[in-house]
Amino acid sequence: MERMPQTPPFAAMFDSSGYNRNLYQSKEDSCGGLYYHDNNLLSGSLEALIQHLVPNVDYYPDRTYIFTFLLSSRLFMHPYELMAKVCHLCIEQQRLSEPGLDKNRIRKIAPKILQLLTEWTETFPYDFRDERMMRNLKELAQRIASGDEMYRKNVQQLLQNLLRKLATVSQYEEVLAKINATSTDRLTVLKTKPQSIQRDIITVCNDPYALAQQLTHIELERLNYIGPEEFVQAFVQKDPLDNDKSCYGDRKKTRNLEAYVEWFNRLSYLVATEICMPVKKKHRARVIEYFIDVARECFNIGNFNSLMAIVSGMNMSPVSRLKKTWAKVKTAKFDILEHQMDPSSNFYNYRTALRGAAQRSLTAHSNREKIVIPFFSLLIKDIYFLNEGCANRLPNGHVNFEKFWELAKQVSEFMTWKQVECPFERDRKILQYLLTIPVFSDDGKELWTSCRSGVTNYCLSLSMLTYCFFPVKKKKKKKKG
Repeated sequence: MERMPQTPPFAAMFDSSGYNRNLYQSKEDSCGGLYYHDNNLLSGSLEALIQHLVPNVDYYPDRTYIFTFLLSSRLFMHPYELMAKVCHLCIEQQRLSEPGLDKNRIRKIAPKILQLLTEWTETFPYDFRDERMMRNLKELAQRIASGDEMYRKNVQQLLQNLLRKLATVSQYEEVLAKINATSTDRLTVLKTKPQSIQRDIITVCNDPYALAQQLTHIELERLNYIGPEEFVQAFVQKDPLDNDKSCYGDRKKTRNLEAYVEWFNRLSYLVATEICMPVKKKHRARVIEYFIDVARECFNIGNFNSLMAIVSGMNMSPVSRLKKTWAKVKTAKFDILEHQMDPSSNFYNYRTALRGAAQRSLTAHSNREKIVIPFFSLLIKDIYFLNEGCANRLPNGHVNFEKFWELAKQVSEFMTWKQVECPFERDRKILQYLLTIPVFSDDGKELWTSCRSGVTNYCLSLSMLTYCFFPVKKKKKKKKG
């Protein structure tokens, strides 16, 4: 049996030159519809690009091309439509529908088709939550497997791995739903019994380094469930050069990306809530210094998302207006953190630190050194402006593959980072607190609490919290005369 083509890991997929047809044996320009410059594929008609994805006896596409095209093609057609076209081309070109298949011919092409299906199911498994995708996959796989026990086993393994991935993401979504339900239940308890939840973050975890490690657990777990296609699907819209045809805009599947953004917001509000809740200034100052130490450790770990969430929470107006509290805080360490996350010059300082962490990750000898958790909102913004700044199609109707190469390059780096296993031991008690403790929000509807007198209940937003507990003293007007 012919060996399947070997593919490099994500870290080695992209270099500065773009998709190069010389990396693997490649089709010639004569196949039509593809435009190269200096051996780099720059554009092509959609049909030619689909044809370029399909292997034959003498050709297997470069993995960089496979990833880039599968990622970007959903801007032009639904994944199930692409899968249908790929299946049709495989069946027609290799005459797989004919009775009495030549086993020698099947043995030459089957490993390559199976490898393409493996690439697709491993890198974009969420595409196969669609029954139409799964139906086409099974049909093509069964044609390949017919009459050969070895290929039957390979197909069975491929399907088992895919179903396991889909079951895992379903379980993850159920866990998220339970976490949200638990948090809602606690809000209900707090509305009726305001004094029932007395714990604070320092009581639960008095070690800022341990908290930073548990935050990293949450970050890496949630990162791991974000599919690369979600970055593209978040920005899908109508293609004006495609007869106003909606390009996969009917079902944006970005739930895991959205859950991760919600986590960032929750952490920011949790930090602000924890700082504002204590009555005494010295206690509030202690909480501020605690979170400064947590943020510093997040920076050292390479967890920039938690770092920015903490800095954002400490810069919210209910916290920043506590002037007397801040007067008791040694702010030198916080000033350094703010400098690192300074948004000026397009977050130059942060981007420098991120490049350093990424470089450390490439030469790492342990999972601890491999951790790179980017400031996620900025990553999304970068991808958004790349998408908005370049046209999907060129004036001649070709797909702008050069744009999608750059898009895939950014997403592939994220793919490398999200696959790192967290090296820190899980602490269930701390994780449960971080994920389910009620927090104040800024919409004025989320949380009922009580004044410290315990007499009257108020529905407070975070911005109202300090005005209730720490009202601004009005200057007495001087009496005339």
